[in-house]
This record gives sequence, C-alpha cells and structure tokens, in this order.
Amino acid sequence: MWYKHLLHEIMEHHRGKALGALLGLLFGWFAIVYGLFKALFVTLCIALGFFIGKRLDENNNMKQIIDKLFGQR
Repeated sequence: MWYKHLLHEIMEHHRGKALGALLGLLFGWFAIVYGLFKALFVTLCIALGFFIGKRLDENNNMKQIIDKLFGQR
C-alpha cells in the first residue's frame, strides 16, 4: 500500500507543512461557507480550546488557568 508509505514520509519529514496546509484548507473552507468573520470566530474558539487543553495536559488545574486569564492585572 503505497499511500501508507507516502503518508509516513510526509508526517516524518514535513509534518509542519502538512499540518499548516490542512489548517489553511480548513480555514479557507470555513471562510467560504460561513463568511470571514464567522470563520475568524471559529478559529479563535479553536485556539482558545487548544490553549486550555494544553494547560490541562500540563497538569495545571482549571482554577489557575481561569485566574491567569481573567484575574486582576
């Protein structure tokens, strides 16, 4: 199965480019289907969800995250 070998090569040597192209394709599709501002909103929600999920994976508790985001400055 040649496509498994090709996918393995891409993920091993060009992971960032492939992920960037996929994210660009996804954002472009959202912009066409839903409009630019709705696509930007969805992208912002995804980024915020990624940030919170990354912090949870790093074993920070949710209270620390909320305090950091919305606490006094």
